Amino acid sequence: MSRIVGSALLMAAAAVATPARAETTAVYVVVEDGIPAPLTSMPGDPARGRAIVVNRQVGACLLCHAGPFPEERFQGSVAPDLRGVGARLSQAQIRLRVVDPATLNPETLMPSYHVASGWARVAKAWQDRPALDARQIEDVVALLATLREP
Repeated sequence: MSRIVGSALLMAAAAVATPARAETTAVYVVVEDGIPAPLTSMPGDPARGRAIVVNRQVGACLLCHAGPFPEERFQGSVAPDLRGVGARLSQAQIRLRVVDPATLNPETLMPSYHVASGWARVAKAWQDRPALDARQIEDVVALLATLREP
């Protein structure tokens, strides 16, 4: 099963403090439980991805997740630990879970990081903008794919 998905939902403003610079989202194809094709022609950079994940004003991932980030004292326990995610999921599966996790689980608490419309009560700075642009998504995917140790 596959479907083409374009600009969609926006991440809740409470999860991140500043909108991504990109004003549109990339068009992507969901195949079963993943997005197989990267959102950009440039490969993701795990170092940039790490900076996004640990930054509480950009990715805000550690509000809910814990992981192998010893420099970050306070990490979440609400969501799955990120240790070993690269061994459990393919890059396509990771990409979908970051782009729009509600595709797999409409009841998820995890925000959609690369959708740009459909939210109610969103600050003007966030309207019609994704929380992370396509390059940032690929950077986060590149980092998470490297996390192979449990």
